Amino acid sequence: MRAAILQLPSIGMGSNKLESYARVAQQKGVKLILLGEYLLNPFFKELIQMPLNMISEQSAHQIETLKALAAKYELTFVAPIVTVKKKECTKMIAKINGRSVTYYPQQFLINYPHWNEEKFFNNPVEAVKPPMIFACEGLKFAVMSGFETHFDPLWQAVDTKMVDVVLVPSASTFESHNRWRELIKTRAFTHNCYILRANRVGEYCDEKHAWKFYGDSMVVSPDGEVEADLGNTEELLIVDLDRKTLTESRKGWGFKEALRKRI
Repeated sequence: MRAAILQLPSIGMGSNKLESYARVAQQKGVKLILLGEYLLNPFFKELIQMPLNMISEQSAHQIETLKALAAKYELTFVAPIVTVKKKECTKMIAKINGRSVTYYPQQFLINYPHWNEEKFFNNPVEAVKPPMIFACEGLKFAVMSGFETHFDPLWQAVDTKMVDVVLVPSASTFESHNRWRELIKTRAFTHNCYILRANRVGEYCDEKHAWKFYGDSMVVSPDGEVEADLGNTEELLIVDLDRKTLTESRKGWGFKEALRKRI
């Protein structure tokens, strides 16, 4: 199966970029496109200053745009989006095809003083549930945000549900480049799955920080090797996901078989 990672900065409602990339992806045989965090909406620090009606209007427009593109080009999009209901914002990840839209509310949100999503968003704090899991072109996918990749219970679901590919949209910044690489490579290896990480690019500056989003979107193999990656500019990465590679990795390392004997 062929998938793609679209590495972009935030895009406005009038942008034609999504269609141009969707057209190229279809021509290359792509069936699924992953977008990074804070692309369909502005970055969090800008978002919290926007009126709620503007956020709602923008998100509704972006979802309708992706639905139309998904139908026109026979694609599935996975993209973070902010929804607004009863004057509360919820941070979601949406799976969009030509027939339906499915939302996954992010379960773990950043809660640091300089970047406190947990305080702003209305996502419930409750017992951990499995991430969004769905099938596409004979492979089983899971979706979790970049921040959620730190938490083991979500990865337990990846094992028990026999997930083949984990999709990780992120908005990583500051000097976290190497840490994120090692985390994603380790998770892919210990769970013998592909990981597709889509990070955004661009910059946001406030009075204290320059938030430089460095890209480095990548696909990591079930053996924990970076198969392909991007730089720090707007790009589209097309990747092939191979069932044979998954089978050989799982058989060779035997992690899942060892686990099954003990469940």
